[in-house]
Amino acid sequence: MTSSETNIDILAQLPHLRRYALSLTRHPSDAEDLVHDTVLRAYERRSAFRAGSALRPWLMSILHNTWVDGVRSRRSERERINRAFEVMEDHEPGRQDMSLRLSEVRRAFLSLPDEQRAALHLVMIEDLSYQETADILAVTIGTVMSRIARAREKLRLIDEAGPAAGKLRLVRDSQ
Repeated sequence: MTSSETNIDILAQLPHLRRYALSLTRHPSDAEDLVHDTVLRAYERRSAFRAGSALRPWLMSILHNTWVDGVRSRRSERERINRAFEVMEDHEPGRQDMSLRLSEVRRAFLSLPDEQRAALHLVMIEDLSYQETADILAVTIGTVMSRIARAREKLRLIDEAGPAAGKLRLVRDSQ
């Protein structure tokens, strides 16, 4: 980078990028690959970053677009993610109530449609504004609000149904 180019601090944004990538990919090694690809693209396109602009939304946009490109081009990745999710469901969490609750919340969050999960993650976990989220996802602010509202409603319904809803059945004595 020459002295005339803008000096941007991507390293400080890595924790945010990692969290968002993990939220999108649902797999730690895929998330790390996505962050790596994002940093590489950001470096290659560093001249496109406007001095004075917010760095995190710019990087989150790159990350999101990189993820969308990957989803479109790698159908086998989706199958691997689905298999990993099935294995996670078979894994019995610890006996502690908090561990069980956290597992339920995580499962419910991961069950959200991709668009809702992405919007909810950016606003609730990354603490970005609705407008920044809309810019990252390349949608209108109304779409972001709608996706978040639907995600919250779905999570509320899952929570009200309880952890065993639909999984238990009544067994009666045959005598």
